[in-house]
Amino acid sequence: MLQKQANTLRFLSADMVQEANSGHPGAALGLADILTALSYHLKHNPKNPSWLNRDRIVFSGGHISALIYSFLHLSGYDISLNDLKNFRQLYSKTPGHPELITPGIEIATGPLGQGLANAVGFAMAAKKAAKLLGEDLINHNVYCLCGDGDLQEGISYEACSLASLHKLDNLIIIYDSNGISIEGDVKIAFNEDVSLRFKAQGFEVFEIDGHDFKQIDEALKKAKRSLKPSLIIAKTTIAKNALELEGSHHSHGAPLGSELIQRAKKASGFDSNKTFFVPDDVRLRFESAIELGDLEEAKWKAELEKSDKKDLLERLLNPNFDEINYPDFDFSKDMATRDSNFEILNAIAKNLEGFLGGSADLAPSNKTELKGMGDFVEGKNIHYGIREHAMAAINNAFARYGLFLPFSATFFVFSEYLKPAARMAALMKLKHFFIFTHDSIGVGEDGPTHQPIEQLSTFRAMPNFLSFRVANAYENLKAWQIALKSEFPCAFILSRQKLKALSKPIFGDVENGAYLLKEDVNPKFTLLASGSELALCMSVAEKLNENNIGCNVVSMPCFELFEKQDEAYKQRLLKSKVVGVEALHSLELYKFCDELYIMQSFGESGKDSDVFAHFGFNTEKLYEYLLRL
Repeated sequence: MLQKQANTLRFLSADMVQEANSGHPGAALGLADILTALSYHLKHNPKNPSWLNRDRIVFSGGHISALIYSFLHLSGYDISLNDLKNFRQLYSKTPGHPELITPGIEIATGPLGQGLANAVGFAMAAKKAAKLLGEDLINHNVYCLCGDGDLQEGISYEACSLASLHKLDNLIIIYDSNGISIEGDVKIAFNEDVSLRFKAQGFEVFEIDGHDFKQIDEALKKAKRSLKPSLIIAKTTIAKNALELEGSHHSHGAPLGSELIQRAKKASGFDSNKTFFVPDDVRLRFESAIELGDLEEAKWKAELEKSDKKDLLERLLNPNFDEINYPDFDFSKDMATRDSNFEILNAIAKNLEGFLGGSADLAPSNKTELKGMGDFVEGKNIHYGIREHAMAAINNAFARYGLFLPFSATFFVFSEYLKPAARMAALMKLKHFFIFTHDSIGVGEDGPTHQPIEQLSTFRAMPNFLSFRVANAYENLKAWQIALKSEFPCAFILSRQKLKALSKPIFGDVENGAYLLKEDVNPKFTLLASGSELALCMSVAEKLNENNIGCNVVSMPCFELFEKQDEAYKQRLLKSKVVGVEALHSLELYKFCDELYIMQSFGESGKDSDVFAHFGFNTEKLYEYLLRL
């Protein structure tokens, strides 16, 4: 029966790829036995994919999507046979790589390695949830199916190092070791001893035949009992049961061909003339997940009714952002925006139980320590070490878990290390907050290797993402209030150095993305800037006024929000000759500006004031530049 279930998964997957004339059948056929055996261990409810105490299963190799959708369909999720037939088609529930539009998909994994780190994040989130709500309510496991590609990506090492550090005994990684990559035998690029690697990282390691149901079952039982995170190394054959293509790298990313699929079906005892066929007894076996899932959820709800944690759970599920007791800033005081952000972070964390996060070993510099709130798992401070990429992917899983509001912090220039995970957060519209300090050439003495130049432009270019480069505590406070209620992930780009106090908006506000900070009746110029360059623009505007030249100043803390304003609002702000001023290479400002006064090179090492002056970011040089226009 197990073999019949597995072959049904195989041939549904092969038919899907063939129908679409596109996809990856090889790994799907190779993993069918493992997924069949795993189905008998999973605790989930197909009729309620968001049930909190369900086991999470993460498919790190999203190219096995045909297998995933076949499994979800057979298990009773809201995925029809027609959905399988529309595999990889526009508007379908079954896209080429898994996305959140598909019921039962826990997280969109995207690039290889992301899903493995996401699984570590889910396991960490479950440990934190159990600490808050009790193990009677949170006691599920996290399973991750990964392949050679996931383990070759550096993020896998970062994430698994943290899994061992936190003794994530609820994490079970199943490694599909089929020895094949797109270019051929995996040994041409990857020959390390994976077992020794994971044992060195503190994992319990099991090695099995990935097509032997008894071995798979026994390994899963042992892994569930282990007091460590587990890795099951499953030796499999790519394109299992696909006749002459079995074991071939040619099966990885192309349809198997109708004629071969027919012969394979016949060899396995299936009707070779039927496509998308599911035997009744197979469907019955898989769909038992519905009744079992309903029963497990009913038992869980009974536990919840007896629990004294119901109110806490409600607050975690539905945080009240309007009741946060924010700091009472003196807006006339000069302050680095990383310092104002520190106070805001701590205020939010004190008011929202689910707000937590950490820094890539930079909390004293990022100013992101949550004072007196302890370290993970008991507390809210997560020490990620120097692991930006894993940090962001792990926090994506925290955001998807359903109870938490995570933040990730590092220097802005090191955001490059986490950009793939930030992009996935944007694609999924996760409530994930990124804190990037040391925002420009103002980093100073650390020099050009640590001075961001092009980074802000790349974040502004990302859909479904808000980037706040704030100029003072007022903008910082407003930005957080917007971010907490936003449907998008948000970044806060903050200064190391103190910034001069500024007046409040004259027209518009932070929620508009840009607003008038200074206005003249007949301006010759409008200076548009963000962050540390606002004070410079105000100084230049005053000097221009002294010489009877009118000048408006516009603060633009959020480019993306300003883009969304109507034309009337934009025209109210952008009068006469508009000059964009940022100590970054911000070519996107041409969307609003006639001229740009920006960086055209990497930075230099020196005191921040000297570096700013060297590149022309002082009153005299900007004033002289404007007179030449």
